[in-house]
Amino acid sequence: MSDDQDKDSKTESPSEKKMNDAIEKGNTPFSREVTMFASVVATYIFIVFFLPQGFSTVAESLKDIFEQPEAWRIDTATDVVALVSHLLWKASALMIPFFTLLIVFGIGSSILQNLPTPVFDRIAPKLNRISPMAGWKRIYGIQGLVEFAKALFKILIVSIIIVLTLWNDYYATLDSMFSDPLTILATMSGDLNQIMIVILISTCIIAAVDFFWTRYHWYTELRMTKQEVKEELKQSQGDPIVRARLRSIARDRARRRMITSVPRATLVIANPTHYAVALRYVREEGDAPVVVAKGQDLVALKIREIAEENGIPVFEDPPLARSMFAQVSVDSVIPPVFYKAVAELIHRIYATQPKRVT
Repeated sequence: MSDDQDKDSKTESPSEKKMNDAIEKGNTPFSREVTMFASVVATYIFIVFFLPQGFSTVAESLKDIFEQPEAWRIDTATDVVALVSHLLWKASALMIPFFTLLIVFGIGSSILQNLPTPVFDRIAPKLNRISPMAGWKRIYGIQGLVEFAKALFKILIVSIIIVLTLWNDYYATLDSMFSDPLTILATMSGDLNQIMIVILISTCIIAAVDFFWTRYHWYTELRMTKQEVKEELKQSQGDPIVRARLRSIARDRARRRMITSVPRATLVIANPTHYAVALRYVREEGDAPVVVAKGQDLVALKIREIAEENGIPVFEDPPLARSMFAQVSVDSVIPPVFYKAVAELIHRIYATQPKRVT
């Protein structure tokens, strides 16, 4: 009951992070029917391109053995080994292409579905894999029922195809048994070709349906609850409280660094208590004044206090103070729009204190 409730609560689509984590752990959508379809394709290619010639070669070898038995004496163990080796060599020449095609198509179908990734956690022993309850759920769950339906469909289709094919060629098959061996092989090859074509079509349909089903099932299994989405968002972006605290600490540090720069200022422009902008101008350092500190309310009062303690002139110009506070950042050169107003203030400083060391 709790599992059902848990699945019902998973209403959110899985995030990119959760899908990537699942893939890294080896939990990928994989359709066995696609691999089965690839095996059927490999078998059909073998039947069409390799089987006729291979059967002819094997049949000729058997014909030679039966028609000329004196050429293959089996008086000693060495003779038996030689005969068996000869037959195995002919059979291997027929079966090697078949197994090669199966391996190539099987590996190719797996790679096309998912790139191979070594995941040692998948082979680690886990107690829940031998749990009878977990096994019962796998067998009689949705996935188990789908697998049973696919297996039943394949058995029925293959059985019906074989019956219909052999039923239509029943008498021809019986007649071929009393004819030349090559005729028997040709008849069997024709019947097998018909069976494989229908099996190929059937497995193609099953593979296509299973391919999309496995991906849909994998996607739904990775669905998340609203709480999981919140927790993942919190982990990826950080706790909002912690982030706010970090921003506050960063602002405090920047404010302290700014306050320590006030004694280096040439003048302070205030409004008169709400805003304060401290400027530094030395001809040897640059062509325009630089804002070394600025603040509002309590910070503005602190800037004025430090400026008065260090004998730095404070000019009250509310419009200029507000404009510069809003438009100029700390450690930046003032824009040209403020050149004239600031130049007049600097001129007043040099006029009253011509020998003031800055």
